[in-house]
Amino acid sequence: MDFNELNTILILQPENPDGDSVTSALALEEILGDLGKEVIIYSYVHIPDYLRYIQGTDRITDEFPNNFDLTIIVDTVTASLLENTLKGSKLSAISKKPVLILDHHPTENNLPLEKAEFYGGEGECVATGEIVYHLAQTNDWNINQTAATHIVESMLSDTLGLTTVVVKGENVQVVAECLKLGASMSEIDARRREFMKKSPKIVTYKGVLLQRIEYLCDSKLALIHIPWDEIQEYSPHYNPSMLAMEELRNTEGVELSVGIKTYPDGKITGKIRANNKPLAGELAAHFGGGGHDYAAGFKTTDWKYEDLKLELINKARSIL
Repeated sequence: MDFNELNTILILQPENPDGDSVTSALALEEILGDLGKEVIIYSYVHIPDYLRYIQGTDRITDEFPNNFDLTIIVDTVTASLLENTLKGSKLSAISKKPVLILDHHPTENNLPLEKAEFYGGEGECVATGEIVYHLAQTNDWNINQTAATHIVESMLSDTLGLTTVVVKGENVQVVAECLKLGASMSEIDARRREFMKKSPKIVTYKGVLLQRIEYLCDSKLALIHIPWDEIQEYSPHYNPSMLAMEELRNTEGVELSVGIKTYPDGKITGKIRANNKPLAGELAAHFGGGGHDYAAGFKTTDWKYEDLKLELINKARSIL
């Protein structure tokens, strides 16, 4: 894709923003900004507070722009994760201009964009931020210190600090190159730790959540349900499902951890983590979602919670 005549660039966040999607967008903003481009990062939903340790999140807007020359979609090819963004007048405006998709998930592209160009980077990328690195290298674009920091943040976020089984030497080499450009893993971790501190109210709520965990499928599946009233009360301060996930990953015998949120409009979202076997992506795909083998998610309006729970248990039992 020729970027020379593309002056205003819109970057789209999936509607479940995470560390990788946010930092890959911010890395692009830095790199393209140095090329003299105007960059607008759009998110249909509020960026969760637990991601505020990432510098630059205040520049992500929920105001959709009137004019732009190119759309770059980061960190998803799943239509359900952009269902409110890619519809109506927004979809019409995006479809009239070039679209570039940057994603590393092994999920089939079902976005409603027939002419979109896809770029998955070089080799087996473990994060979309790593794809941004390869895009810059391919086009001989400068990666400044801030962009390098965001790339490292993205890779640390999607690999649990470079500890998952998907991490290979070439991935670590990208991190090393970014450290040479001025990124600091210790500074990133210090900011993350400061922002991850929990208030007494959140710690108390975590205790309530842990007592509510259901252990199913011979205790290989751990399930937690978070209803709307708790989402409203606690989400502005901390992601409720992640409060439980922190502990479930370290529970003896658990292979799959699932956090389910239910909303008053009938929407249900699921966050899935797999411990020792590549099961998360397959379980998420069963409900129209996607992600990694070890970390995935879904969003649906096709189920009632009790029916979805039964189907999830049956599917989990079949793949475990």
